[in-house]
Amino acid sequence: MKILCVGRNYREHAKELNNPVPDSPMIFFKPDTAVVRENKDVYYPAFTKDLHFECELVVRIGKEAKHIEADYVHKYIDGIGLGIDLTARDVQEEIKKKGWPWTLAKGFDASAPVSEFTSPSALPPIPELHFRCAINGEVRQNGDCADMIFSVPTLIAYITSIITLKKGDLIFTGTPAGVGPLHIGDHLEAWLEGEKLLDFHVR
Repeated sequence: MKILCVGRNYREHAKELNNPVPDSPMIFFKPDTAVVRENKDVYYPAFTKDLHFECELVVRIGKEAKHIEADYVHKYIDGIGLGIDLTARDVQEEIKKKGWPWTLAKGFDASAPVSEFTSPSALPPIPELHFRCAINGEVRQNGDCADMIFSVPTLIAYITSIITLKKGDLIFTGTPAGVGPLHIGDHLEAWLEGEKLLDFHVR
């Protein structure tokens, strides 16, 4: 199982970090050791002093996908959920200055808490989905999937033209504006279409 993440897929998020809006999907990886399931608490990594949350819609691939056209992508998605792209922002900024890959800032252990997955047939079409994320009871992010720069079919068609996806692979589809730092003791919750899917603490 592999995790592919999409960077800067909402214009307002790119703006809040003073990043240019990409003209093609920006893709990076997290390893399978990044995944945290069952709403288990996460632990603040010792190597960073600026851990950020980024709530995202996550799609799960149901069968091998290679060179899939956008119109057929729905046949390859068997689950939709939410995930948190935890980012060591201070590490990322130093890496960016050097022109290095983001791996250490994005791919560390337990950097990808993931919810349970719901069948796409039980949800509205992806462009109609709404999700939100709260820290200590305060809503910090509101995401409308219609606002994605690159839609999920576009993303998966693009990815599979280069990288074969296999059953169980996860795609983090990008985060809306409102990202920010986490602190020890913080309580993170996230909802998809009003159903709470993520609920954990930072230890």
